[in-house]
Amino acid sequence: MYKKLFSICFLMASLSTLSFGQTEPKPSETLPPLVGGDTDAHGCKPSAGYTFSVIKNDCIRTFEQEIQLNEVKPKNSYKSFVAVIFSDDKKQVEIFMPSITGSIVLSEKLKTKFPTWQKGNIILTKRSKYYLKQANRVIFSGK
Repeated sequence: MYKKLFSICFLMASLSTLSFGQTEPKPSETLPPLVGGDTDAHGCKPSAGYTFSVIKNDCIRTFEQEIQLNEVKPKNSYKSFVAVIFSDDKKQVEIFMPSITGSIVLSEKLKTKFPTWQKGNIILTKRSKYYLKQANRVIFSGK
């Protein structure tokens, strides 16, 4: 009698441990994506805050750059900024605007009263501080 009861208990315990077709979850299903585990076309890691700089020919963090211009008239409850990077000879300047993907490289404009760089309707001028204009309207300024 005890052998029969023991056999039934053992069988039930064995059956209860079977997964009935369930498989182990894949690691990607159980773990969140790894920060810095992605790369863009230049090998930069956007999820870690890196973006490619044409002038530096390297991955940079815009929020770590020395020259940052603040939004003049923010439309939101927060202020955005523009990071500015100069070429070694100061003839080109690269700007990272929140409204565009990547960056824009402006070229030095000669024969101006103040140092000025331009590409299309985007102009950066250095007076007592920097002013970034788009369509002849100051949108960012600083340092």
